[in-house]
Amino acid sequence: MSISRRSFLAGAGALGATLAARPRFAFAELNSPFRVAVINDEITSDFDHACYVAAHDFGMGWIELRSMWRTNIDSLSPAQVAESKKILAKYKLKVTDIGSPLFKTDWPGAPKSRYGSKADLHLAPETTFKQQNAILERCIEMAKEFNTNKIRCFDFWRLDDVKPYRAAINDKLLEAAETCGKHGIKLVLENEPSCNTATGREAAATLNAIQTPHLGLNWDPGNAVMRGELDAFPTAWEMLPKHRIYHCHVKNTIKNAQGKLVWSPVDKGYVNWTAQFRALKQAGYHDAVSLETHWHGGGTPEQSTRISWAGMKKDLEAAGCLSA
Repeated sequence: MSISRRSFLAGAGALGATLAARPRFAFAELNSPFRVAVINDEITSDFDHACYVAAHDFGMGWIELRSMWRTNIDSLSPAQVAESKKILAKYKLKVTDIGSPLFKTDWPGAPKSRYGSKADLHLAPETTFKQQNAILERCIEMAKEFNTNKIRCFDFWRLDDVKPYRAAINDKLLEAAETCGKHGIKLVLENEPSCNTATGREAAATLNAIQTPHLGLNWDPGNAVMRGELDAFPTAWEMLPKHRIYHCHVKNTIKNAQGKLVWSPVDKGYVNWTAQFRALKQAGYHDAVSLETHWHGGGTPEQSTRISWAGMKKDLEAAGCLSA
């Protein structure tokens, strides 16, 4: 089918008007003592659109990177890295951390965990213990590429009895943290329900056992509740060394009609986020509070994240941690 020059110009003009009507840069970053962020793939795997939503619709100046274009952060090609950096620059977004899958694998010599095969790796391929050093090297490279000084990690698939292996696991975390430290990077351990440090109490014990400033906590009270620690905030929170909280994930957990713990919007659930935000501020915390939606009750990941962000924003405002 042929297209006349007049039709082409009319179509181009309409497209230009549409793009002009999308004010990608006409926004002001949120005013908060924290680095208010969202994990990009909780919105969509389309990285450009995720960044547009975070910056334009949410007003964020920060974003956490985990996967884009259905590729985990540690598996991006050079072309994908270059494109990601262009998109971040376009939306004036800074990166809170590299949300890596480091140490989401079985501990060698221990009984095989019943959690590993069921876990969501967020598009990361399943890996072995022997591959973890290479993953760490790659994540350090990604941290430098994206101008961030933090890499998220875990502490291996959860064992029914971790005590015989805990000291060796701690040694591995220490080794990895010291490697990061040589590059000016901090390793942040997330308390994760399917891993050996899942609750606030377990996080306090792990940090106490590993004394290095290069390892800190990615505090996730929603994860702690999902592991059964219903008093993650405020009781377990009080046990944590506040100066070693380097990152915070924001989501919530509630019991459904059957009494099962399930994910929920940020402003509904066991975690009182207004009080948690206030406590973080009082502790002198100024790092990331990053929305990790997980709840999918909104229909699509993007719509669910929009609903959760509305609740998170309301709680930040109520805590005196967000203003226009």
